[in-house]
Amino acid sequence: MISKFKIFVLALTICATTLSAATWKYAMGEGLNDPQGIYATAFKEFIEENSRHKIKIYPVGSLGEETDMMEQTRAGLLQFLGQSTGYMGGTIPEMDLFTLPYILPTNTQQLDYFFKHSKVINEMLPSVFHQHGLELLSIFPEGEMAITTFEAFHSPNDLKGKKIRVMPGSPILVETYKAFGASPVPMSWGDLIGALKTNMIDGQENPTVWIEAYDLDNLTNVLTYTGHGHFNASASANKQFFDALSSRDKKLIKAAAAYAHKVILKEAQKLDAYGLGRIVRTNPSFKIVTLSKKERAPFIKAAQKVQESFADKSDSNQDILKQMRMDLKQAMKNGN
Repeated sequence: MISKFKIFVLALTICATTLSAATWKYAMGEGLNDPQGIYATAFKEFIEENSRHKIKIYPVGSLGEETDMMEQTRAGLLQFLGQSTGYMGGTIPEMDLFTLPYILPTNTQQLDYFFKHSKVINEMLPSVFHQHGLELLSIFPEGEMAITTFEAFHSPNDLKGKKIRVMPGSPILVETYKAFGASPVPMSWGDLIGALKTNMIDGQENPTVWIEAYDLDNLTNVLTYTGHGHFNASASANKQFFDALSSRDKKLIKAAAAYAHKVILKEAQKLDAYGLGRIVRTNPSFKIVTLSKKERAPFIKAAQKVQESFADKSDSNQDILKQMRMDLKQAMKNGN
């Protein structure tokens, strides 16, 4: 027979275990089947398989626009946030680093090496995030950027006067497309489809996986790879929430982030390739163009001014850009 004391101790243990279990909210700027959704799902599965905690995921549109989710996370209403780095520049200026044209390589192995081993990501940006009330968990690539337009272009001159939609919140994106000769139009994702249907804009940029998934190829005529960048995303936590956790839960979250990071690095490459393949099979009249080295040269030259502009904005920007270039040299050397 169990003694009253043992029953009391057992009751306390059950109570403590129940109290230690929590449901954490994770909002993101994409759907469950998109790269951020794949990352969030892997993160959720790891947490729930290795603890009593639960994760409730809020896909794109559930809790407002990207800026709304950022503010809700910083205010502590959300515990976790998945967001494109392109949306973060307005809040965390250093994150425009990942939007700079012609910085990141197009080689996926080099890119993966960079996102795994970069000192900028692993050593410098965490303290920057702390200043904004966030704990950085991961930064990962979603796919090479492509530009879809109604008419083909092969030079900055061809883009003159063309209204190209860019993500809101990133001054660097505006500077980039001005340098490329176009007229950038910051616009939310929710307004993009209607703008293309009504010819309010002449084109937009996104990774291939998004272009195929949301039928952007059926709303334009040409997809062009300029080699100017990748679409990248981040995962972060509210810092006050994270700091208040037990050391065990902190380790759990870091381990979940590392696991999800491995998952998405593999899956993102597949999604991008599958997206392009489906476009080729289902939309044969859609033109796909890859600019030649000679055609890219004037875009690369124009991009140098944007890179310099980013570095001139602050000492912090200058420092992380310098380190990023060193990180990328290592990636080019070892990421093969």
